[in-house]
Amino acid sequence: MGVEPGIRADARPVTADRPSPHLDLDLAAVRHAYRTMRNALPGIELCYAVKANPHPAVLALLVAEGASFDLASIGELDLCLLAGARPAGLSWGNPVKKITDVRAARAAGVTRFTTDAPADVALLAREAPGAVVGVRLAVGDDGAATPFAGKFGASEDEAVALLGQARAAGLDAAGVGFHVGSQQRDPQAWVRAIDAAARVAACLGEHAPRELNLGGGFPTPHAGGPTPDVDACAAAIRDALARHAAWWRPRPFAEPGRALVADAGVLRAEVVLVAERAGRRWVYLDVGRYQGLAETEGEMIVYRLRTPGRGGEAGPVVLAGPTCDGDDVLYRHADVRLPLDLAPGDVVEFLGAGAYTSSYASVGFNGLPPLPTHVRPETPEEGGIDLH
Repeated sequence: MGVEPGIRADARPVTADRPSPHLDLDLAAVRHAYRTMRNALPGIELCYAVKANPHPAVLALLVAEGASFDLASIGELDLCLLAGARPAGLSWGNPVKKITDVRAARAAGVTRFTTDAPADVALLAREAPGAVVGVRLAVGDDGAATPFAGKFGASEDEAVALLGQARAAGLDAAGVGFHVGSQQRDPQAWVRAIDAAARVAACLGEHAPRELNLGGGFPTPHAGGPTPDVDACAAAIRDALARHAAWWRPRPFAEPGRALVADAGVLRAEVVLVAERAGRRWVYLDVGRYQGLAETEGEMIVYRLRTPGRGGEAGPVVLAGPTCDGDDVLYRHADVRLPLDLAPGDVVEFLGAGAYTSSYASVGFNGLPPLPTHVRPETPEEGGIDLH
């Protein structure tokens, strides 16, 4: 993987007032991505997955756009409420919940929850009587860069039983849903999952769910192969829903995260050391897996890279972070190539880094601070709102 050309002509370099590393976030790109997805999936409620990037400016922008929100913790609940989100537009999508989570959500006015286990259904029945409940199916996530590997989801038979349990306990057993895995590159994954949800609905007859959670997983461009755009994924979803429309017309909603914020962010880092080790060229940066690049684990996400001011001949490198941890190696096997004249003090930029970077950064491993975010506000010409 070679270096990438520039994205914005007005991108600011790393300077003393903006020390490295940091994330630059472009709000105009967030708004554009949201509107693009809204247009591709008309009639489908978009619940932004807050975990992708919980920056208050991002949440405020999406509130203004009319988005709903998928949240998983009391902290995310508080952030959404502070940004002005309506409780009716909040969905607690995490099937793993403590009693205090459910109580806080109910106290704030949240009425929609996702579940996938009998004990959790019982918890919701006790602490959130009458709540709207959707059961998460375990579906295939082949094609995803970061699959769930069985962590969540019920089988089709289990989902039928869980919805029956919820209904018998006085809950509104309204939904069924799934998640096809993060950075899903196969649009047919949604088709297969919708077919599975339809089989559950058919088993329930007159009690068929009236809501269908399409989950997230919508991909963004990274290195390592072609990536379908939102229109391709949306077309597959629309076609799958149409095939079942003669007998089942649920109200669909989706939980995009990465697709709304990834391309809005550039993570700017600095070269600390270049060294030869066992015949390989190692480049060490001041950012690594603990400062926001957790998705490089297993080299599942290979970011596109850019090196401002260095455009000469490139060669293969091992790319590593700055900490004393031996696991803090970003790319050892991927074909990552950087300019041969790269030297300490030079800048390396990670493109498409607006999602799952600042929210993944540690609070102080090896004494290194969390990854700061610098927000580029929209101009009036871009249709923005004043967030400062």
